[in-house]
Amino acid sequence: MAVPGVRRVRWQRCPPGMTSLTSLSRGTGRGLAVKGAVGKSGRWPLTGRDGELAEALAAVVDRSVQGVVFSGAAGAGKTRLAEECLASVAEQGFVVAQATASAAAGSVPLGAVAHLLPAGVDLSDPVAGFAAVAASLRRAGGRRVVLLDDLHLLDGTSAVLLRQLMDAGVLRLLATVRTGEPLGDAVHALAYGKAVRRIGTAEFDLATTDEVVRAALGAPVSRRGVFALFRASGGNALYLRELVLAAVDSGALRMVGEVWELVGELSASRRLAEVVHARLEHLGEHERAVLDRIAVCGSQSVAELCRLGPAGTVDRLAGAGLVEIGAERRRTSVRLAHPLYGEVLRGTLPTVRRRALLAAEADRIVERGARRRGDALRIASHRLSATGTADPALLWQAAGLARHSHDYPQVVTLLQALPAQEMTVGARVLLGDAYFQMGRGEDAERTLAEAAPLARGDEEVLGVVMTRVDNLLWSKADLSAALAANTEALRRVTTEAASHLLRINEGYLYVAKGRFTEGLSRLEVLEEDIEEVQGDINPWLRGALMKALGLSLVTRTQQAARWALRAYDAHMAVDEEALVSHPAVQKLPWVLALCEGGRLAAATREAEATYYQLAAFSSVVRVWLLVLGARAQWLAGHLSTARRWYAEAIALGRKVDNTMVLRAGLNGLAACAAVQGDVEAATEAVVELRGLPDALGFLSEGELQLGAAWLAAAQGDQALARDLLREGAASARRTGHLTGESLLLTDIARLGAPGEVAERLHELAAQGDGGTLLPARAAFAAALACGDPRQLHDAALQLEGTGSDLIAAEAFAATAHALRRTGLPRAAADAGNRSAAALERCQGARTPLLATSAAPVPLTEREREIAVAAAVGTTSRTIATSLTLSVRTVNNHLQRVYAKLGVTSRRELADALGLNRNP
Repeated sequence: MAVPGVRRVRWQRCPPGMTSLTSLSRGTGRGLAVKGAVGKSGRWPLTGRDGELAEALAAVVDRSVQGVVFSGAAGAGKTRLAEECLASVAEQGFVVAQATASAAAGSVPLGAVAHLLPAGVDLSDPVAGFAAVAASLRRAGGRRVVLLDDLHLLDGTSAVLLRQLMDAGVLRLLATVRTGEPLGDAVHALAYGKAVRRIGTAEFDLATTDEVVRAALGAPVSRRGVFALFRASGGNALYLRELVLAAVDSGALRMVGEVWELVGELSASRRLAEVVHARLEHLGEHERAVLDRIAVCGSQSVAELCRLGPAGTVDRLAGAGLVEIGAERRRTSVRLAHPLYGEVLRGTLPTVRRRALLAAEADRIVERGARRRGDALRIASHRLSATGTADPALLWQAAGLARHSHDYPQVVTLLQALPAQEMTVGARVLLGDAYFQMGRGEDAERTLAEAAPLARGDEEVLGVVMTRVDNLLWSKADLSAALAANTEALRRVTTEAASHLLRINEGYLYVAKGRFTEGLSRLEVLEEDIEEVQGDINPWLRGALMKALGLSLVTRTQQAARWALRAYDAHMAVDEEALVSHPAVQKLPWVLALCEGGRLAAATREAEATYYQLAAFSSVVRVWLLVLGARAQWLAGHLSTARRWYAEAIALGRKVDNTMVLRAGLNGLAACAAVQGDVEAATEAVVELRGLPDALGFLSEGELQLGAAWLAAAQGDQALARDLLREGAASARRTGHLTGESLLLTDIARLGAPGEVAERLHELAAQGDGGTLLPARAAFAAALACGDPRQLHDAALQLEGTGSDLIAAEAFAATAHALRRTGLPRAAADAGNRSAAALERCQGARTPLLATSAAPVPLTEREREIAVAAAVGTTSRTIATSLTLSVRTVNNHLQRVYAKLGVTSRRELADALGLNRNP
């Protein structure tokens, strides 16, 4: 007899190798194929749940445990986790079955477990009948596990039967239960029994969200995209899945280069809207009215909501998990429990109703005096949305509040609503700054160029020029255009105080374009503390930012770090008065100072955290954090991570049309790809880089040789690689980029010419003011040049201490090579192990020094270079031309290498050196 709401399922003994019970999946969309690159296997990957899954599997095989219950909110991924657990125990030989409790089945005794009942069992006497069921299952043999989804909907009779079967030892229970749902006594006893293990399925955090979407899409998602998905999904696994699928289907999420980039707006799919509506469909009129108001107008006061409807409405909504009640400054407020609820609710409201709610909310704020800080912004925004217009004075006040909240799109919306006659110089500056922060450089320049001749008085002249030169500086304009605007402002101001600020601004411009001598000399007049500044504080904030950047790049990293932190603290203290960007921008030089000072791990942590701060406000300046974060990861040797950062910088650089960023990103991506052996990707990046126009920035132009140099090395031409690096180092030295010069010279040492650069690296280290990276590089080059194992080991330890994992791996490998040469195999093995441990963190790195140092028989420097070139497919004639040798000499060297390594072909040589890219 069929039981309403129940799918009958037979027990199955799943054969080894069966990974999932897709035929038994609930009809909720789980396991559906995903278009494009998502879910090609037909199932959404289980990611970020390794701990919960391991705990559940251990519990199932634990004889003292009778059941495992996964608990969590709706959509948290309980069923997916339970199904994976069931599939795993099936592979271990358990007999498994799956069923789902439902409201319909819950109204029928034994409805949810009817398929477990043997034919012919008489249940008129429940005691005897239940015993007969247990006896029948025991006779059938086998270890049984049943998965019961939505345990909170289970009828009491089924709960009693399952409890008795578990106590009898004939089955073990896997179950899911939604937190916050009421449980009957029998179900409560089942779910909370002494021998039942409860495992919570928490919401995803930001890092897990990143991991999940990367696994689902098969490639990294930009950090901004991950942040937006995390914020929109609220960490809910089901919502995240549906948002990703909808974004891919609509094209809002698409591949840009090597990363998935969010190029459109996230929105709830029809299926996701249906899921949310299912949670709302049983609400009464008053509950829905409260939710509609919060969805349209934002968080609301508990006191105000209680005055509008029957007592207990808010409490019922909170109990159902639809709203959250919490403290908001001095009032207790109510907000929606999940951001998607607001989108779905707003989507169902008629336009007239939505506008009426906004207008009424604006009136209420005015009636209670509009005393709170953000009230002007709320009134103006609500009235503008409701009627298409608002009082100009209110719009101007609201735009200022939005600017200091770094809500740049809102600034644009409010100021564009101003009548033409109300567009003052101050309004144009605010609008131009918002355009700049959003990456709309042409709109910013047009707006600010219109404002410049209208400016009257020093304050207005300074306001226009500060914002305008920022936009010119970071767009496609050259230094001369920004300097011309600053010079024109110098001609127009009338006080020495204003002239002083513009001279600081000039120093800011020179450093930003890599001209440190002129820039730092002009910034010598910068006050030590913002408290000493007379008048506008914005030039000081800009000057402090760029002074810290410049000091980092001329080896004065400790001084740079002090200036960076001083500027950040000052900016935080005066943020409401600051026109320049978000305070987190002051972390740019802090990241660079940490990096150049030899604290690479701390630099990457700061870059990551600061990037998310800026991404939350859509500030375009975050693109430079991508570049600096990528550079720190490159220096650490974490190639896949660095490559992802560079790919994101490229994608954002294209979006905002920033050539400086594109050049830095393509160069870095080429270098990472080359060291990983991805010659095709490296070549494409180098070709595009060479086709871009020059665009100077604060990083050394010389560093832009890194991609081409490491590509040449990957192709076996170390001589060309060294020539490119020499050219880059000379460029860095001419422009005063001393830390950049150190980086490039170190790579010359890594590629076979340590003696050539050791002395200069020592000089650069001596010029530094206490950082550890430059001395470690100098020690490494000197040790490579002399080949002394003790010096090499000491240098390896120094490099390891800075977080330079890849170069440390090379140094330990060179140590092992030197120790084998001197007949110390045990010490060599230890150094080799240290090298391997460091290399594990380097995500597929393959360098010539690692390859040849790992050779079982030591090779000479010339043999190393020829061996690597031959191993990657370079012909003997090309090698001979590159090294100014005869072809015969090259072949003689190759024969000696073959003999030492016990190989007979170039393919075997590549295998022996770990350079075979197509095994």
